[in-house]
Amino acid sequence: MTSGGHQPPVLSDVAALAGVSISTVSRVLTGRTPVSAALREKVQAAVAELGYRPNAAAQTLVSGRRSTVAVLARNTLRYGYAATLQGIEEAARAAGYVVSIAVVESEAPRDLDRAVDLVLSQSLAGAIVVEFDSLGVRTLEALPDALPVVAAAGARRRPGPRPHAFLDDQAGGEEATRYLLGLGHRTVHHVAIPSTRPRSGRTWGWRRALESAGVERPEVVQASYDPDSGYAAGLALVDDPSVTAVLCGNDELAIGVMRAFAERGRRVPEDVSVVGFDDQPFARMWSPPLTTVAQDFVDLGRRTLGMLARWVETGERPEDSAAQPTLVVRESAAPPRG
Repeated sequence: MTSGGHQPPVLSDVAALAGVSISTVSRVLTGRTPVSAALREKVQAAVAELGYRPNAAAQTLVSGRRSTVAVLARNTLRYGYAATLQGIEEAARAAGYVVSIAVVESEAPRDLDRAVDLVLSQSLAGAIVVEFDSLGVRTLEALPDALPVVAAAGARRRPGPRPHAFLDDQAGGEEATRYLLGLGHRTVHHVAIPSTRPRSGRTWGWRRALESAGVERPEVVQASYDPDSGYAAGLALVDDPSVTAVLCGNDELAIGVMRAFAERGRRVPEDVSVVGFDDQPFARMWSPPLTTVAQDFVDLGRRTLGMLARWVETGERPEDSAAQPTLVVRESAAPPRG
């Protein structure tokens, strides 16, 4: 047999050990054609002895079932993206799908075209777009209508041509803002991450909460995603004595804001309250531990893959799915002094 040494066993190895034909092994593994119990037991015993794992491409050829799911995202390292990809991969493995990841490297049209061409060159069951930014929106629009595609997104919106799994970060933004107002702060300043759409996401939730409370709405301090951007935003706010509460678009921005305030002698939470977003693993270990809006990105990935798998297997387009984030109260927010 050829499965000795370091080479993984293949279909012919299973057939040789079981004393049957390769086509018989294929029929047993795919279940498309009935075989006798005795043959099934012989093949399964050979599979177990060799530690054979079916190759996804081979299964596609034998069974006719496409088993590859393409995932397109702008980033694979930042917390929300990475955790969502983890959930997709876990759910795909359990459902018998293989995940192929394509990174859209920049806003340049050629990079988007390259990523889309790459995934469409494969034999796909369907695709998932991580729609956490404006480039995700464009990526979703670039995929052909005939391909089953589900988007994983944070900013909830009305149903559109593609089904979405949402985190509903608008609701999280509203809850965090109401919490800070409930502590007695006259208003809440906001350091924002880039948004996918003008009237969506955590910034829109912050705005709606302030408008509902009838309080002053400060100008948004626009930032990117990283702590350095949060630090620069903090420096823009730190000398304003009216700033007593800040809602940040993610935990990394919150860390940068807190650093800027600490360097200028303004204490958190005694002088200014800071609330983050996402509940990254380091948030509870910070000093002071960060109050933040927890979003379950791993579950988002699992839900997205589940929606796509049901669509592929039943032919029925799934309805949108949404999950509510949760405010995690720690020690970085307190009533204002006086």
